[in-house]
Amino acid sequence: MTWTVRVLDPRTDPAPAGWAAFLETQQAPLTWDYGLLSTESRSSRSPYLLTVVADGEELVAAVLAMVCRPRGSDPGPVGGPARWGPRWLEVQHAWLSCYPAWLFAEELDAGARREILRRFERAACRRTGPGCLGVVYRAVTPDTTGLVAGRGRLVREIQPNLVLENTFTDLDGWLASLSKNRRSSLRGQIRKIAADPAVVVREGTARDDLDPEELAEMLRAHREAKGPVKFDQRGPVTAEYLGALVRRPDVVTTTYHDDQGRLLGFTDRLDHPVMPLQQHWAALPPADGRPKHLYFDVVVRGVRHMIENQRKFLSLGRGVTDLKMSLGFAPSPMVGVIVPRPVTRW
Repeated sequence: MTWTVRVLDPRTDPAPAGWAAFLETQQAPLTWDYGLLSTESRSSRSPYLLTVVADGEELVAAVLAMVCRPRGSDPGPVGGPARWGPRWLEVQHAWLSCYPAWLFAEELDAGARREILRRFERAACRRTGPGCLGVVYRAVTPDTTGLVAGRGRLVREIQPNLVLENTFTDLDGWLASLSKNRRSSLRGQIRKIAADPAVVVREGTARDDLDPEELAEMLRAHREAKGPVKFDQRGPVTAEYLGALVRRPDVVTTTYHDDQGRLLGFTDRLDHPVMPLQQHWAALPPADGRPKHLYFDVVVRGVRHMIENQRKFLSLGRGVTDLKMSLGFAPSPMVGVIVPRPVTRW
């Protein structure tokens, strides 16, 4: 093959030629936008490396990986003396953990995709340095496991993605598909929030009326209250990134304030022509005065968006599986694959 493989640091390297057109052809989730990758990576303790593969002048593949290290909360360097310290690569989109972090041109068959991933491993490990311990693929779907599995590669099941298939003509159709108790409680919660004058709900795209610092602080506190996530190398979501995200025309942001203007909670939904994703969610604890069950209002709004815009699926991401299944979402299995550094050379 005549592929050219380049490993880019979005913080310092310009976007590859043809990147926007490649993303459009792939119907890639909006967080692959190079500006967002740069913003997200700039302050991250686990910055991205983006590996792009071209056939002549045409981009045919891309793989996104985080450069992780055992300890550290400051932005992580990629080059210099850090190359000699212990680090590894995690192939994942930090806040899109239910999607494989690669894109391939449609004409590439399974053999070509597998070979491209092997070339990515070797190139990205060289860029990361002698201290690179290997590669971890997160959020791999069962139908693509064969691309990264093999001798010396450890495959482990991880939390599933929760997905709702759009088989409904309206919101009542979705509600009717749920259990009697869940349907009754949701209807009551919808009425209660709509009738509560002390809860002001605003929803829209390209929101420029929000304070990104306030959103970031609420999200940080919400995550801390939930406790640490095992093996999580992601850092805090920055105000700079949230500010860029909620101002986009393809991101639906819903906010909940009290009648005094205090922020009670917020969420953002990343639109997509096939499967929108309910991404960040954060709220004050109920003990601090916010109404209970706001999360269910978030889900209702997401389902309504899916139905009214004729999207095929809606994803709620991973975690709290039983709760999401009670809302009609089905678990979509996922695995992780660990590739020790010596194995990448085989």
